Amino acid sequence: MNKEPEIEIKDTTNLVDKKELNLWKRGFTPQAEIWNGRMATVGIGLIFIIIALLTKFS
Repeated sequence: MNKEPEIEIKDTTNLVDKKELNLWKRGFTPQAEIWNGRMATVGIGLIFIIIALLTKFS
């Protein structure tokens, strides 16, 4: 009576071709999300460096 529903798992390994990952595409695309993450990481790193420099010299 407590039969669990069957779940179909699809292969999601090739959503985006590896050659297309670094393309600069605008809009809601996987490439744009990758670049958003990279730029956010760079921005956070710069903030930490600026704070470190300001606290060192004050």
